Amino acid sequence: MIRKYSTTLHGHRTSFSLEPAFHDELKAIAVERDLPLAALIRDIDDERGIEGNLSSALRLHVLGWLKRKANGAA
Repeated sequence: MIRKYSTTLHGHRTSFSLEPAFHDELKAIAVERDLPLAALIRDIDDERGIEGNLSSALRLHVLGWLKRKANGAA
């Protein structure tokens, strides 16, 4: 089930849709990196450029993080 979440990026409210499992992993990544969740999301948004959407960028970030972690590189 996909849920809608909201955050503020660069002073503007925005929303994104994610499965709760992806949102939980984002929160875990933020804790591990000692960042507020909003700061992590902002960083991912800044890195994605103009292609794609925020929800996809967040999923891809979680996937990449988990793959690096599985390979011992996170």
